[in-house]
Amino acid sequence: MQKKPRLTFPKKFLWGAATSAHQIEGDTHNQWTVWELENAKSKAAQASYHFEDLESWPQVAAEAKDPNTYVSGKSTDHYNRYEQDFDLLKQMNMNAFRFSIEWSRVEPKEGAWNVAAVEHYKQYALELKKRGIEPVVTLFHFTLPTWFAERGGFEKRSNIRYFVRFAEKMVRELGSSIRLVITVNEPEIYAYESYMAGNWPPNVTSKRSLWRVMNNLARAHNETAAVIHGINRRYKVSVAKNSCYFYAGDDAWLSRRSTDIMQYFQDDYFLKKVIKNCDFMGMNFYSSNRVYGYRIHNPDEVVSDLGWDESPADIQHALERWNEKYHLPILITENGVADGEDAHRQQWITKTLLGMQKAMESGVELEGYLHWSLLDNFEWDKGRWPRFGLAQVDYDTLERTLRPSAKWFGKIIKHLKES
Repeated sequence: MQKKPRLTFPKKFLWGAATSAHQIEGDTHNQWTVWELENAKSKAAQASYHFEDLESWPQVAAEAKDPNTYVSGKSTDHYNRYEQDFDLLKQMNMNAFRFSIEWSRVEPKEGAWNVAAVEHYKQYALELKKRGIEPVVTLFHFTLPTWFAERGGFEKRSNIRYFVRFAEKMVRELGSSIRLVITVNEPEIYAYESYMAGNWPPNVTSKRSLWRVMNNLARAHNETAAVIHGINRRYKVSVAKNSCYFYAGDDAWLSRRSTDIMQYFQDDYFLKKVIKNCDFMGMNFYSSNRVYGYRIHNPDEVVSDLGWDESPADIQHALERWNEKYHLPILITENGVADGEDAHRQQWITKTLLGMQKAMESGVELEGYLHWSLLDNFEWDKGRWPRFGLAQVDYDTLERTLRPSAKWFGKIIKHLKES
């Protein structure tokens, strides 16, 4: 009989969940909320065309065809219910939580700070600390104040100073209640979806704009990291960079060469610009890509509700690659699966933990794991129908219910802490 592998993690390992403000807080006003109202009806009308081939379509169709799904509105009302949600973290024995500060709340007009919103986030971080939960704060997670977007957002290098000013303000305000700071989240996804594919506001389709925004976000990180380190070296700063593991499906030269090129632009183009100003590396991992020739053909044996190929064990290879190339500690800042029926999440987490264990055995310095997401949330241009939450949210009553996989994961975390 084959012996089950024994999982062992460091005593100070961070076990937690991740979120972003716009996706769960509710009642925000930024460039996204403006865009949602303008596009909700068309998104609902196009849902069948885009998603009816998904295995999950029978379960999600009614919600996906409802225009209200594409308007964040009150979302989960986390802004007012955050203490209730922090209690969910404790129920799962978690000791870390990643959240973002909604810039449009604290600076709704250029140079005009909303004192009440600033105080909210100060209290928010303190409540986490009171519960023994390590705050991991994100400063840019896709949303912008409307005044900043109207100035051209991150497409203009001259605008970076406004972001740095916001970042400095909030780090000084939060003070000793925070230690880990993520400057920008998934810069390549934001730049691609907003400025190349045209799927997100401001719906630009320009290669030049794509690269300009990517480079400006790298510069924004570097300038922000310098300012934060200037305040106090106790702050540990990084980016949350999406990584996708690419592998060749055969031994053909073209497949291997294409894999290398795709992996470079997936990871290294941006990381090389910021790595000297990172104290650790934040990895978001959701998928792998199998390459034949110059095309991606995934096995798709098991897929998520979004139709993404599920290969959670491959996180091992992504972690090992980053470790070999950059030699910094790694914090998994996002990892999860869209699974409204909760049919795959337990298996996803199991394979992910085994992959993490193998990576650590090969020398990866892994500091923590933050599952995406604590709650079902507003999944950007997909609206509310993809369900990533450890806790299910009833959007009519806003009641939260931990899914069976979440309760199971909480027991696993407790066992790992005690072993």
